[in-house]
Amino acid sequence: MYYVYILTTKNNAMTYIGVTNCLEKRVYKHKEKINEGYTRKYNVNKLVYYEEFQYVEDAINREKQLKNWRKEWKINLIKEFNPSFE
Repeated sequence: MYYVYILTTKNNAMTYIGVTNCLEKRVYKHKEKINEGYTRKYNVNKLVYYEEFQYVEDAINREKQLKNWRKEWKINLIKEFNPSFE
C-alpha cells in the first residue's frame, strides 16, 4: 500500500503533504526530525490526514493534486476525516 498524508504543526498553522509506502515509519522520521528539510525546520510532525492507494502512481497524482489546493480546501478535507485535528 501507498499513502498520501498531511502533517501539521502543533497549532495547525502549517501543513506538509507527502507520499510513502510505510506511514508509521515515515511519521516517526518526521517526529524524530531524522531528515533535514521543511518539516524539521518548522516542526511539522502531527499526522492529521491520510489516504491509502494500491498503486504508487495514484498516490503521487493525489499528492500533486492536494499540493495545488488552496489552504482552505485542505483544512476542509482534514476536518471531514479528522474534525478535531487529533
